[in-house]
Amino acid sequence: MDYPQNPQRPDLRALFFAFSSVGLSGFGGVLPFARRMLVEQRRWLSAEEFNAQLGLCQFLPGPNVVNLAVVVGKRQAGLAGAIVAPLGLLAGPLVIVLLLALLYDRYGELPLAQSMLRGVAAAGAGLLFAMAWRMGAALRDKALFLPFSALVVLGIAGLRWPMLWIMLGGLVLSGGLAWWRLGPRR
Repeated sequence: MDYPQNPQRPDLRALFFAFSSVGLSGFGGVLPFARRMLVEQRRWLSAEEFNAQLGLCQFLPGPNVVNLAVVVGKRQAGLAGAIVAPLGLLAGPLVIVLLLALLYDRYGELPLAQSMLRGVAAAGAGLLFAMAWRMGAALRDKALFLPFSALVVLGIAGLRWPMLWIMLGGLVLSGGLAWWRLGPRR
């Protein structure tokens, strides 16, 4: 389902707190929470725009979700937004991780702590699969591009090819296909 965009641009405070809620929502990855906030709740991006922006952010150095916060922040509130959005995303988790690091240093060897970490990892994997499912649903109208998703999974997970080469090959192939499909409209 493609959600309509929110016509109102958020101010810096709204950007900070929206991305803070994302940053504080997830253990093991916040990308599913970022998608839900950006596409479904705030409607700052459509599902198709989210996929396109995330694709761009995966080619940039650094964590994808931080790159996404910078891009969305810039788009919504200029340079100040590009600074405030990732700051909101990272401030709360930084404090929490520092505190957890102190606790892990002290109690990490305990079997109970190890069991808890395995449970959190399983929940994180489930969130990742749910987000992948939703992103795939946004591609169903563009079935011509779905084989690229399958080839990427096969290349990275099955054949263990380097991600850089998979991404560059996917960029060339999908870009060529898009160029060919535009045909006379170029």
